[in-house]
Amino acid sequence: MANTIIGDNLANIPWQDKPAGCKDVCWRYDNNPVIARNHLPMSNSIFNSALVPFGDGFAGVFRVDSKCREAFIHVGFSKDGINFDISEERIEFNCDIEEVAPMIEGYDPRVCKIDDKYYVTWCNFYHGPTIGIAWTTDFKTFHQSENAFVPCNRNGVMFPRKINGNFAMLSRPSDQGHTTFGDIFYSESPDMTFWGKHRFVMGTQGGWQSKKIGAGPIPIETSEGWLLIYHGVQYSCNGFVYSMGAALLDIDEPWKVIARGKPYILSPQRDYECMGDVPNVTFPCAALTDAATGRIAIYYGCADTCTSIAFCQVDELIDYIKTNSKV
Repeated sequence: MANTIIGDNLANIPWQDKPAGCKDVCWRYDNNPVIARNHLPMSNSIFNSALVPFGDGFAGVFRVDSKCREAFIHVGFSKDGINFDISEERIEFNCDIEEVAPMIEGYDPRVCKIDDKYYVTWCNFYHGPTIGIAWTTDFKTFHQSENAFVPCNRNGVMFPRKINGNFAMLSRPSDQGHTTFGDIFYSESPDMTFWGKHRFVMGTQGGWQSKKIGAGPIPIETSEGWLLIYHGVQYSCNGFVYSMGAALLDIDEPWKVIARGKPYILSPQRDYECMGDVPNVTFPCAALTDAATGRIAIYYGCADTCTSIAFCQVDELIDYIKTNSKV
């Protein structure tokens, strides 16, 4: 492979070979969705969730909307990345900061391992949506920190290592509502409390990403730069449509875009992506990678209802981005 993943090998990564005759750069697991909306007795839906390798399997944080239609974050585990044991009880964050706790609601989490800690970021509420942060070492006890930004902000996605000696995060400043606009910005912090050095990364383009965009899984370090899988939104006569795209960011200055694929890599086409509480949504939140084989498994929310997996190869995806780039 000319284009390689810089990171750990993951022999037990969930995987399914590309179907014969498939010409797409990204393909779906043929037994999607892997987490149904009623996976828990109390759940209305489970989607926009994230997981990482942990122990001999995987651990993650999951957006669970209850039958009261309240959104909270739950912890879950899996031996194979396909079958999940998700707690029926929401995570109770340990927090002694009066202005931050307690959580009103929380949704669309990501999880990122840096050194010996797993950092969870999510859309928290403090006079509007903002980026909440917590950390854990065992996925049993979660320690909540200061919110990263003032409202309104969403899609806080950390980098898996420090940049220029600082923690780094992508986010999308937004508004109180459904956010009919949005570009991706980059920020750094020396201590996970004070965030600055804000830099514009990229904004909307035409077609499937003409309304707003937002970072998806934790950026993947590769020989060609940071591989960013993100969502883009188009407004149609039937409402918003959420698709997936991919871009390459500079390895040392990640606010600089090297290449950005003009076509999407996955869009709502299957019934479970088109029919649900919010139709026509494919929303990526996590990616597992295997450096030995270049395999990538993308976990994405479908129609704000359930969770599915799609697959790709790093060399094929990077070639696709470069060949179809529009920066």
